[in-house]
Amino acid sequence: MSLARTLIDVRPLRTSPVFRRLLIGRTVSVLGSFMTMVTVMYQVWDMTHSTVWTGAVGLAQALPMVLFGLFAGSWADRGDRRRIFLFATVGQAVVSLLLAVQGFTGHVPVVGVLGLVAAQSCCAAVGGPAAGVFVPRLLPKDQVAAGLALQQVTGQAMMLAGPALGGILLGWVGIGPCYLVDTLSFGLAFYGAFGLPALSPAGEPSRAGLHGVLDGLRFLAGHRAVRGALITDLAATVLSMPASLFPLVNAERFGGSPRTLGLFLSALAVGGTAASALSGPVTRLGRPGPVMLCGAGIWGAALAAFGLTRDPWAGLGLLVLAGAADAVSVISRSTIVQTHTPDALLGRVTAAEQIVGQAGPNLGNLRGGVVAGWTSGATALVSGGLLCLFAVALVGAKTPELRGGFVPDPCVDAPPLQPADVPVPEAP
Repeated sequence: MSLARTLIDVRPLRTSPVFRRLLIGRTVSVLGSFMTMVTVMYQVWDMTHSTVWTGAVGLAQALPMVLFGLFAGSWADRGDRRRIFLFATVGQAVVSLLLAVQGFTGHVPVVGVLGLVAAQSCCAAVGGPAAGVFVPRLLPKDQVAAGLALQQVTGQAMMLAGPALGGILLGWVGIGPCYLVDTLSFGLAFYGAFGLPALSPAGEPSRAGLHGVLDGLRFLAGHRAVRGALITDLAATVLSMPASLFPLVNAERFGGSPRTLGLFLSALAVGGTAASALSGPVTRLGRPGPVMLCGAGIWGAALAAFGLTRDPWAGLGLLVLAGAADAVSVISRSTIVQTHTPDALLGRVTAAEQIVGQAGPNLGNLRGGVVAGWTSGATALVSGGLLCLFAVALVGAKTPELRGGFVPDPCVDAPPLQPADVPVPEAP
């Protein structure tokens, strides 16, 4: 196999100028968001010196996604997704600017900071489902997986770079300028989407309110491939999320060194970045179902093996493998969801995927902590990994649509916008 076919498929960057602009804007915005995450955690800790308050930061980020996500998805399936995304991006930029103002003044209590974090998460809950239609509408179907892989690899890279840059900037210029960088990053995200045409739903628009939400849930319950993809993601996160167990396992097995702990925390992202960068064969294969199931199964098996190992280097290797398997599984899962969901329902299904992505890891970390409290960190890892492996095997056994190759779903009736159909704004 040639090197070009091994590396990530970059055809979407060549064939779609608008996708290229969107990806650049999204990448810069994700970088700013990770910098803000570090800044918020630092500020809340500096204000309170309480782990309860720093834990509340994650709650403020997750709750709006869970509570409002499906309603935001229903809204996205009724209107122009481009306009909704731009509206949400402006809202996020305004909240980041308010965070910067309070960072410069220092007169806002911690509850106010968490309120601003929750407000920004509300805007993200609105913008996420609208953005979920961009890749399948901008790219031909055979390039959708490649477009999602490009989003994955840039997101993983920013996950590595963002916290480090945020820490450096915090030590250099302080809290306010860090938030200001995030504000400016949303400007690039806005610019990347501004040149899109109107992206109204293809097909019957969503019904308003709860009726539209229930229509989306009925589709999820009835479509076996999409349902199986989301259940697989829940199995991987709820049953075997390892992050909360790393400090305990590090103390139990590896002497409690902070350097070892830091490497464990980075190894998953390293594996994910490498696998995304080398995802060309996976995205060209056209078999996202089997790839997703294999990736999720390897994730569970690698984490179970990590719970058994006593050698730190072997443990790092297993975590890199787990991160790589997870990245491949995420790319394949998103491909299944976005190519099997009718355009008129894609906002709501993307919102459900977003909720699973927010709630699953938090519940998984809680599960791991509870099991470790009853037993040990190693037992929690091994049992979670084996449960994940069993659940993924069960999903594969019960969902033949995920075991075969890619077959276009006849209900997905929204043709992609070809590059020539999409106006490209002039560079400023």
